Amino acid sequence: MIKNAKWALGSGLELLGSECRDGRWTVSAVRRGSARCPGCDMRSSRRHGWQVRLLQDLLAQGTPVTLRVCLSRWRCQNQVCARKTFSDRLPKIGLPFARRTRRVANLTRLFGHAAGGRPAERLMASLGLPQSDDTILRHLKRHAGAPAEAETVRVVGVDDWAWQRGFRYGTIMVDLERREVVDVLPDRSAEATGHWLAQHPGIEIVSRDRAGLYAEGARQGAPQAKQVADRFQLLQNFQKTIEQQLSRAPRPNRQPSPSLTKAEPVILAGWIGHGRQPALVEHRQLVSIARRAVNTDKFNQVKALQLSGHRITAIVRQTKFSRRTVTKWVQLDALPERNVMAPKSNTPSGFHDHLARRWAEGCTSGPQDSPHSYIVPNVALKTDC
Repeated sequence: MIKNAKWALGSGLELLGSECRDGRWTVSAVRRGSARCPGCDMRSSRRHGWQVRLLQDLLAQGTPVTLRVCLSRWRCQNQVCARKTFSDRLPKIGLPFARRTRRVANLTRLFGHAAGGRPAERLMASLGLPQSDDTILRHLKRHAGAPAEAETVRVVGVDDWAWQRGFRYGTIMVDLERREVVDVLPDRSAEATGHWLAQHPGIEIVSRDRAGLYAEGARQGAPQAKQVADRFQLLQNFQKTIEQQLSRAPRPNRQPSPSLTKAEPVILAGWIGHGRQPALVEHRQLVSIARRAVNTDKFNQVKALQLSGHRITAIVRQTKFSRRTVTKWVQLDALPERNVMAPKSNTPSGFHDHLARRWAEGCTSGPQDSPHSYIVPNVALKTDC
């Protein structure tokens, strides 16, 4: 059944007619005029033959549409050109050898990028544009491998990335508006960053971290651009600041209450640990103090090397400390205390002041087999004390 309808075709095409048969529209068109050879760019008017391309297009009122285009095949008149014949191109309608129009291909790519292969296949089928998951993935790969068009970069993100983590770093440039990587620089320096920015005069905003290296590069290469801090860097710096502040906060400890600090060391060690082994508990305390002093010396050594300009790799190589420890210490201003579990109601530390007071009153022992005594780890107090 032939019907009168208005179809919006691309430039260079002449509509021949449209026909709706078996629930599908077929739109016929032809391309007129001469063409240029894609190899040598010489215009040719010698027709070699004809060919027909069938392109899947978007639906029309829920009805599938097929675009039937009749194209000419031309002879190249340049004797030195490697191409002998070539066909008409449809740059605004479809790619060479494609079976779908550009707008269908763009829709396929968007669905494939958002949902994946098989989910996108089900979505496209529900829209009346059936395609296999392999076809959708091929569209994604073809788009990712296509050379990027030269466009003006207005908002650029600058950050470092590792060629070899811990040894060699470079600089990555990202177009934040299109979310695409623009370039990768071989090193991390203000000179290289400024040179790259100077080659792109259209940059208006530079998003960077808080390091002064990229700030200096932006001032040199793009003085007209506005420098802003990246949101990720702000959140990361905020997290580090909170961690540093919390690391300096007082923590619960196992030391006795201030009212009992003037007692003899052995007596204090007795109620903290087992009453029958005060020397052992005092020895553990002395070992803990000595370990703290050793760690403080190591921390001061790392901070001294950091202030002298040494990098993390050089500090690890010189001190023989673990890289994880050095990386954590260079971000701190003071060595944090060891984490101690907060007192709970079901542990002796929850009754710290009460036990210290009872010990000072002389209640230091009791029959552990008595049904009238409360037994807690390392401490036994009689109920009648």
